[in-house]
Amino acid sequence: MSVGVFSTQMHKKFAYMKYLLTAVFLITSLPSYADFQAAVDAYEAGNYETAYNVLKPLAEQGNVKAQNYLGQMYHRGEIVPRIGLEDDWFTWAEIEDEKNWAERFLLVDHKEAVKWYRLAAEQGLAEAQHNLAGMYYRGEGVPQDYKEAVKWWRLAAEQGDPKAQHNLGYMYYSRKGVPQDDKEAVKWYRLAAEQGLAEAQHNLAGMYRRGEGVSQDYKEAVKWYRLAAEQGDAKAQAILGVIYENGEGVPQDYAECYAWMSIIVASGYEYAKDRRDECASKLSPEALSKAQEKAKVYWKKYGSN
Repeated sequence: MSVGVFSTQMHKKFAYMKYLLTAVFLITSLPSYADFQAAVDAYEAGNYETAYNVLKPLAEQGNVKAQNYLGQMYHRGEIVPRIGLEDDWFTWAEIEDEKNWAERFLLVDHKEAVKWYRLAAEQGLAEAQHNLAGMYYRGEGVPQDYKEAVKWWRLAAEQGDPKAQHNLGYMYYSRKGVPQDDKEAVKWYRLAAEQGLAEAQHNLAGMYRRGEGVSQDYKEAVKWYRLAAEQGDAKAQAILGVIYENGEGVPQDYAECYAWMSIIVASGYEYAKDRRDECASKLSPEALSKAQEKAKVYWKKYGSN
């Protein structure tokens, strides 16, 4: 047998073995995926005990998404202990009291949450890295450590996680765990804003409005404030109203100011009432009527998010 023929046969054998190994991997991973999806379905239905009982063994086997979910359940206090009606130390009235339920019947365990977040984060899951960073930022289950928070948010941000990108931008802006750097803040805010994160759009708009990390540009500020406002960001809506009242980067428009301030008032923010009424006083009866109609349209589109 020639060397060439032998080489070809060996190549075919290796290819076939690779095919078999891949098939075995896929087959054996199907139950794990099915179990995980069943746990997610149970979780979303509010059946936390079932979700926990499925997630725990998956997490212990190294399932990265199960580890992150389990961390979230410990963090939020969604691990429900087994309690029966025969127990005489609680009443259903007590259970219906949400605060009492959270304090007495749910198991909030930040250290356990950190444990599972870390296991998933070290495997590279961006969502877990983001969650672990938050624990360090708030000092939940670990000593507060802004540098460690920055480390994990950066890892998640570099994978494209918009919340992590926004938070990393905030850390640069507020000088927490890193030297203050407005240009870096703008960079990360923009990456998150371009993915549609309203909070990042709002903060990027503020950088343009104040000229921090970028040249001051009111038109660009209005662009990003509007994108955030149209997603229901109340702060962006209020600032947009002020911008139209003052004519910052846009023609002065009291009707537009009235419409945005009306959304804020309808959302329960009474502080905007005087400003809304001030804009109304500068409109003719006909213009005010049109502004009121615009406010109704805006409320339907942007006020109930």
